[in-house]
This record gives sequence, C-alpha cells and structure tokens, in this order.
Amino acid sequence: MYSDSSVLVYLSDAVTQLLEHKEEYTQFGVIRYFAEYFSSVKNSNHVLFREYNYIRATPHNRASFIRVFWRCYRQIGKSGDLLSMLEYRSLLQLLCPDFPVEVVQSTTRIVLMEDAIDCLMSFSDFLFAFQLQFYYQEFLDSVLVIYQDLLAGKSPNTVIVPTSTSIEQLPSVVAEENDKDGQQQDGVESSTLAQCIDALCDRFKHSHPSRSCMKEILHETDKVCYYSFLMNLAKHETINQTIGALPSKDELLIDPEMDQELDKLIAQISVSPSSNSSGSAVGGLKEVQRKASPRRNIHHRRKVESDGSTEETDSSEN
Repeated sequence: MYSDSSVLVYLSDAVTQLLEHKEEYTQFGVIRYFAEYFSSVKNSNHVLFREYNYIRATPHNRASFIRVFWRCYRQIGKSGDLLSMLEYRSLLQLLCPDFPVEVVQSTTRIVLMEDAIDCLMSFSDFLFAFQLQFYYQEFLDSVLVIYQDLLAGKSPNTVIVPTSTSIEQLPSVVAEENDKDGQQQDGVESSTLAQCIDALCDRFKHSHPSRSCMKEILHETDKVCYYSFLMNLAKHETINQTIGALPSKDELLIDPEMDQELDKLIAQISVSPSSNSSGSAVGGLKEVQRKASPRRNIHHRRKVESDGSTEETDSSEN
C-alpha cells in the first residue's frame, strides 16, 4: 500500500511531531502516541488541518485529503448550491490553512474550460476536477509543457518531454497559458499529443493517470484542447476508481453515517438558545468535522474532545 519513500515521510513526521510536543505526549506514553499516529494514517484521518506540504507529500495523503474535502462539504452538493472559485478556495483553506490558490485556479479552468473562471460551479464538477488536479498535479503540469510546445508548432521530435525534476520551471508556462485563450480553441493533434504523453509516462517518476484512459479519450477526436482533455479525464470512472478516494458520481451525495451526524447537529442547534443564525450552524459543523478527524496532532484532538467523546473519524472505511 505504501512505498518506502511514503513510510519515511510518516516516520519523519511522527518523530517531528513527538519532539515538538514532547512534554504533552510523554504524559500518556510514546508507544500509545505512535500507535495512534499510524492508526490515523491507516484510516486517512491524519491530513485535516495539516500544512500543504504534508497533505501532498504522498499519494495516500492526497487521496485522504480529497476524501476529507468530499465528506466535509458533501451537503453543498446535496443542496445544489453553486460556488465561485474564491468560495471553494475558502472551503479548502478551512481544512488546510496554507492551501495555494494556484491549485484552485487550475481546477476551475478544468471545469469552465477557461471560459470565465469567475463563473459559479457545482460541487460535483469541482470535486472531480479537483481530484484530478490535486492527485496528478506534477503530471498535468508536465503535459501542459508538452501541449504548449505542440501549440507553438514544434515537431513531436523536437518537443522536450519534461522530467520530474523540471517541474519547478512550470509557473511561467502556466502564465503563458493564460495569454493564449484564442489560440487554444483549435487545440493540437490528438494522436501527436498521445504519442508525447506515452513517452512522458515512460520516464515520469510521479503518479500518472492510466495510459489506456488517456488514449481512449484522445482517440475520440482528431484535435483536442488541454482543458477539455483534462475534463474528460476528471469524469472518467476508471480514474476515480484508481485514486480510490471518492464514490462513483451516482453515489457521491449518499452518506448515511454523515446524514446521522448532521441530524444530531441539527437537533442540538434546535434546542440551543444561542443558535439563532446560520453562522452558528457552520460553527457546529466545523466542530463535528474536527471531532471526525482526530489529528493535526494528538494534543489538538484531545482539546476538541472536551465533551468526553473519544469517537474516531467516520472516514476510516476503504
């Protein structure tokens, strides 16, 4: 399930957390601390309120964060609300305070095909696009480099297939992308892009979508634009199943356990004399979410369990 590099990430983080909060953790034992830390990793409860570099450090962390985002805000989809890019950014930053706006912008461009990134988006459209962008970010950035070269008229033989170590150079390429809206309309030859992507997969060190899925999508048309290609990938059920963070689109809004939690919350609000605004409901929901995911680190969890509850998160299935 975990690569050697992923295990090292968790070992390093566990030790770092222990050293930073040594006095508190030693009160209930180091062995118990490590047991709870790795249990939270196994159950995907470990990414809530953590810094961005941590939630993107391993494929498991990325999938876990996608799942947390879905479970925390599923009600938005059920209510049918449409939100803007800035609103989705705010929701993400409630879960990860330093979550970068660039990832949200890239997700928005996938959903809206760059038509107008200030338009409103449904929760399901944003969620599946976000899953693709966040989980495969390095690969998609490299595909963008290839796409820009082909769009500029370079021969496939002269297109430079990026390596995993050249991704730092991509922000300038993304900036150029925003200046080429008109040129994008024609797209590039699908067969040529498929050839270059296949070569990229041969040497890419990070995760990438299934080759068969990408070929299937690219073989459907003679020409393809970058963001339409990504939107088709985001909607592909095989991609969703491979990542394993979300249910199918038909079952996306079905979650009996969370419905029960929300029913309890509504019941508490209805009898509370101070709960006379939607703001108190949001605050209550955030508190339920905090209880449902046990750690930024263990001392944080112990604080929010002041009501005596020791219930673990409900996102432990999988």
